[in-house]
Amino acid sequence: MSQYKSGVLFTVVGALLWGISGTSGQFLLQQRGLTSSWLVAVRMLMAGLILLVLCYKKEKGAVFRVWREKRDRRDLFLFAAFGLSFCQYTYFATISHSNAGTATVLQFLAPVLIMVYLSVKNRKLPRPAEMAAIVFAVAGIFLLATHGRLDSLAISQKALMYGLLSAVSVVIYNLQPARLIKTYGTLLALGWGMLLGGVLLSLVYRPWRIIGTWDAAAFAALLVIILLGTVISFSLYLEGVHRIGATVGSMLSSAEPLSATFLSVFWLGTSLHWTDLLGIALILSTVFLLTLKSKPVHASEAIHTEPNS
Repeated sequence: MSQYKSGVLFTVVGALLWGISGTSGQFLLQQRGLTSSWLVAVRMLMAGLILLVLCYKKEKGAVFRVWREKRDRRDLFLFAAFGLSFCQYTYFATISHSNAGTATVLQFLAPVLIMVYLSVKNRKLPRPAEMAAIVFAVAGIFLLATHGRLDSLAISQKALMYGLLSAVSVVIYNLQPARLIKTYGTLLALGWGMLLGGVLLSLVYRPWRIIGTWDAAAFAALLVIILLGTVISFSLYLEGVHRIGATVGSMLSSAEPLSATFLSVFWLGTSLHWTDLLGIALILSTVFLLTLKSKPVHASEAIHTEPNS
């Protein structure tokens, strides 16, 4: 298999695993009585430990070098608190008030928000394709939130609020740790960020206090979120993007909301209106619009990761 084909395969499988992770979260939150805060704290602690163990096997004591400089410690804290923790919490909170498909699609507004932010920062008007992406994103949100009716919301206000905050958090997650990732690598920065974010959340939400209903299905769903939806998915996706580039990778990452929506409907029985499907299509189309140029667009170069990601 060529490097390009294997890169496409790794990227798609990684994105699909993120979608499976989101649906597993919906199962735990809506059918087993867990809270998004407890789930996020446990996921971040366990995933952070696993990632750091993997990094330690490769780099040994060098995994601790991120703590040497004051600026690095500050940036790591900001990444953990306002990037990862905020992103994880708002994503699973959106799921708890709606479903995995809706939460993942709303999070996919992040590339458009990044594009708008960078356009304002650089004082540069968006290109026609980027303007179309903004229009499609707004139209998609409108259809998901209202089903085309101006007098009522089709999803709860909390679901819409958390979903939009989730997209904002992905912007922070993509832009804030750029220097850390460039200096120390993605997995090391992500591992420490996950672990530190989990510790910070544990100070408030106390994950050692077991809640909800636990059976074999619940334990299996939690393992899927931690192992498949975090460690393996990130490893595959990032390796895939390394082989094929961020532009193609951002397009293929649309497999995530598609898998989350499919599983949410056929596994958990979530019902979708035709306007939901149209809204999903409009929002996903923004990823393709943001790649329609001769060289990679700044928004599409920000790799979408769900930390659901």
